[in-house]
Amino acid sequence: MKKEDNPGYYILMISVHGLIRSHNLELGRDADTGGQVKYVLEEAAALASRPMVERVDLITRILEDNRISSDYSQVTEPISDKARIVRISCGVRRYVRKEKLWSYLDIFADNIAKYLRTVGRAPDLIHAHYADAGYVGARVAALLDVPLAFTAHSLGKVKKLGLAEQGLSEEDMEREYSIDTRIDAEEQALQNAAMVVCSTHQEVEEQYGLYDHYQPNRMQVIPPGVDLSRFAPPGRWWQESFELKVEVDRFLREPKKPMILCVARADKKKNLGALLHAYGKSEKLRETANLVIVAGNRDDYRRLPRGQKDSIKEIIHLIDYYDLYGKTAFPKRHSQEEIPLLYRQAARSRGVFVNPAWNEPFGLTLLEAAASGLPVVATNDGGPIDIIRKLSNGELVDPADPVKIGEAINRIVTDRMVWRDYSRQGLAAVDRHYSWKTHAKSYLKVAGKVITSDRRPIGRTLHRRLVSHDRMLICDIDNTLTGDRKALARLMQMLLDASDKIGFGVASGRSLDLTLEALSKWDITMPNALITGVGTEIHYGPNLVRDWGYSTHINHRWKPEGIHKILDRLPGLKLQPQEGQGAHKISYFIDPEKAPGRAEVVRLLRRAGLSVSVIYSHGAFLDILPSRASKGQAIRRLATRWEIPLERIMVAGDSGNDEEMLVGEMQGVVVGNYSPELKKLRKRPKIYFAHGHFANGVIEAVEKFRWFDDDWSAAKTEDVR
Repeated sequence: MKKEDNPGYYILMISVHGLIRSHNLELGRDADTGGQVKYVLEEAAALASRPMVERVDLITRILEDNRISSDYSQVTEPISDKARIVRISCGVRRYVRKEKLWSYLDIFADNIAKYLRTVGRAPDLIHAHYADAGYVGARVAALLDVPLAFTAHSLGKVKKLGLAEQGLSEEDMEREYSIDTRIDAEEQALQNAAMVVCSTHQEVEEQYGLYDHYQPNRMQVIPPGVDLSRFAPPGRWWQESFELKVEVDRFLREPKKPMILCVARADKKKNLGALLHAYGKSEKLRETANLVIVAGNRDDYRRLPRGQKDSIKEIIHLIDYYDLYGKTAFPKRHSQEEIPLLYRQAARSRGVFVNPAWNEPFGLTLLEAAASGLPVVATNDGGPIDIIRKLSNGELVDPADPVKIGEAINRIVTDRMVWRDYSRQGLAAVDRHYSWKTHAKSYLKVAGKVITSDRRPIGRTLHRRLVSHDRMLICDIDNTLTGDRKALARLMQMLLDASDKIGFGVASGRSLDLTLEALSKWDITMPNALITGVGTEIHYGPNLVRDWGYSTHINHRWKPEGIHKILDRLPGLKLQPQEGQGAHKISYFIDPEKAPGRAEVVRLLRRAGLSVSVIYSHGAFLDILPSRASKGQAIRRLATRWEIPLERIMVAGDSGNDEEMLVGEMQGVVVGNYSPELKKLRKRPKIYFAHGHFANGVIEAVEKFRWFDDDWSAAKTEDVR
């Protein structure tokens, strides 16, 4: 995608878990495929419909599993003309529940970054849904320095409190739900989010308020909408037969009675048992109405996850306990296309919709019921409080009190005036308060401010353009960039002028802190990538996102204690101060008259069975690194991660610790003030020895090879001697 001067917004949405496709949603199939899936899809379509939005990508994981539809293995799938689902590898192809995904999320984040290189444009906003996506979104947003929006949907701290009330130990919570891992991910998302999209004020104050990184000024109450093209009241003469109705009717002796309808996942927190107790204990209610519970699809419930299985067993047990046969329908299957018809059927029967959940973060089903002209009875915890306050279409009840639940239901289905008022009030208000059009307008009003404030002038940063760069310039700092302020300022301006296509990095022997100190002192443009500690650490962008995968990679066979044991006692070697050391770097000052030569140091370490790289530079410094670490290896890691061919990377240096990055397929540049240890490279291919000193030497090479020009070609750099 080519970025125009003033393009519309490009919004990247992330939703990791669940089965996500644009049609025939499998809501209720399991605990991971619930209302969040529908919310995200409809929000993506609503945002994409607005003129100021150019594109919406909904990123989820690609799945190849014979237990599920092949739809989830398709790389892309349209949602609308400007919105699509993009499926990316998460490191595991089979369908696993969200609690098992945590160890794969860093891979998913890396793969999103790779995907954005194919797009050729960084998003204007990343919106992460749920804790797992919050973890991923925080990393990708920090990597590119773009604003992050976050919607939790449900919060781990609230769930933890509920589980504790049910008697679960912290060990059981962590084993079953990875609860502390989830809470930590939510804290990270809240810490990094520029806007947090919430559904209700109660959610903001009583749920997000539990978190350390609760920042009320970033919380935006923007309720979701309901698809009014799908959910509508029955017409006066509406009469329609559909498969789910036939399935429901076969359970019931008198199917024309008012329908008490519940549509929810088979999950303990949905509290479906309370509804059965309410119905079973009320003789009047059993005589007046039928109970219909639609709780997902199942073939053999014994094969379902434990939570679903336990919930279904409870439903079946209570139907039997209260002898509700002929009065209660519990169908095994339904399609999402049939749910709007079932709401209409319930409204036609002058029934009521019930949501008895212990906690309901929002309650999309309540909006669907309202749009269908169906009054509601709902839990007095969470989103229903705001919904019923605005719609005046039903009653709130204590989910722990089945008697009160039964009384509220009975009051609505037996009093025609009450039923009519609730039905009409819900219909009149739902479009005004809860349409996706309203949601999208409010969302983009807030997001626009976040995006606009984040669209800083290029100034001294190049951060988010790494996804669109086709070449990079990577330079050592000391005596390569630094040394001539006038030349350095000219080079920095050249980089800024070419920033649409040229990435910039530094590769220094300094620690990260000392590197940042040098950048500030010399007014050096903040690089896209910082390789520090002679190639032992990689950080990206102004947020300094560390490449932990690289750190893990170079840790192989690294034994610093053994190195100290051998080298600390040698004559002519003196450990540098702590700021010169690193987790994967041991550095010494050298007295060349007393210290052993490089070959002798290598021999001593090898004899001790230590696998290391030994680097001499400027005739005064000795660095010991893991065998897998060097500036060159770090650059190759960067090139692989960002899919930049090595022949499209120019590297510039002046000393021995730059040698390993100067050789190979990259275009090497040795500035005129180089140290003697690089003289041996003069006959190497693809290494240019500049006449100019310091940054002048870099400019000389850039101009010689027309590195910043639009018509640049790798062929021009093949013979430089």
